[in-house]
Amino acid sequence: MLTFFNQGKAEKPLSSEAQSCLQLVRGYWEALRYAGPLPSRGDIDPRGLSGVLERVFLIERVAHGQARFRLSGMHLHDLLGMDARGIPLGSFFEPVARTRLTDELEQVFSHHNILTLHLEAERSLAQPALAACMQILPLAHDNGTQQLALGCLVSEGRIGRSPRRFAIAQLHHETITLPGLTLVSSASKTAPDRRMTAPRPALRLVSSRD
Repeated sequence: MLTFFNQGKAEKPLSSEAQSCLQLVRGYWEALRYAGPLPSRGDIDPRGLSGVLERVFLIERVAHGQARFRLSGMHLHDLLGMDARGIPLGSFFEPVARTRLTDELEQVFSHHNILTLHLEAERSLAQPALAACMQILPLAHDNGTQQLALGCLVSEGRIGRSPRRFAIAQLHHETITLPGLTLVSSASKTAPDRRMTAPRPALRLVSSRD
């Protein structure tokens, strides 16, 4: 079971709805990878992700450890308070977390890692406690170079005033060996930048240039 790490408190499990979203996206990716070393952008059919599209995103690598959104579901729009297409992935993170994100994201693109981030949002009077989990799955680029990744972002709590930005409470990565894509290692790390804090029916996926 996926859980949120919370220093000094009991671990808080994800709701069954949030767990199901992450499992559906991961299962869809796992099913596609049998067509080749990694699924490609062209393999993805939004119909296979129906019901969770508002939490799904597609990112492309633009520099070392840097990525921007090519596709984004409406839940990401709600968290950011604006259309996420073309926006850097780091926009969802507090400044102190972005360096850590850069290092870990590069592992997704360069070493075929599956990255899971357990997140906790900054809080203020109009921004209540909000936890989230982001999972990023590597994809093969259409020209044979790995530059894309499929992701899912679920949150637990009321969004309040946007934008909501997150600290990394914990991360977990799984390294994949090609061509068989056997998971060979995993690691779970507590992030030093973590801060101490406590369904919508209409779904759609929007694209900037697909």
